[in-house]
Amino acid sequence: MARGAGDLLGASGALAAAGAVTLAALASHVAQGPDQARLHLAAALAFGHGVALVALSPATRGRRIGRTALWLMLAGMLLFSGSLVGAAFGGIATTLAPFGGMAMIGGWALLAVDRWWG
Repeated sequence: MARGAGDLLGASGALAAAGAVTLAALASHVAQGPDQARLHLAAALAFGHGVALVALSPATRGRRIGRTALWLMLAGMLLFSGSLVGAAFGGIATTLAPFGGMAMIGGWALLAVDRWWG
């Protein structure tokens, strides 16, 4: 790879993991009741998917199905975790969370197809 070409998916995954640690700290020290549980769940899924993006992005370079799967995971994680964070801090309904969950599931299923056809 050329110097400076970078990997947006991998970088996004690292930022998601960093944000997840922040969410976990907020859940532990700031939030209470249902908001605490929402933030813990948002943190857990953001951290897991962030680490997955960092680990899997190099293996999917040049593989259209694999890259699409990771973009789907990233979008789903942002929708799901973002919806829970919005509910915890802004009282916003979690209406986007199911779509985020479906996108994450679809991303993992598509990654399985990519690995099977490898």
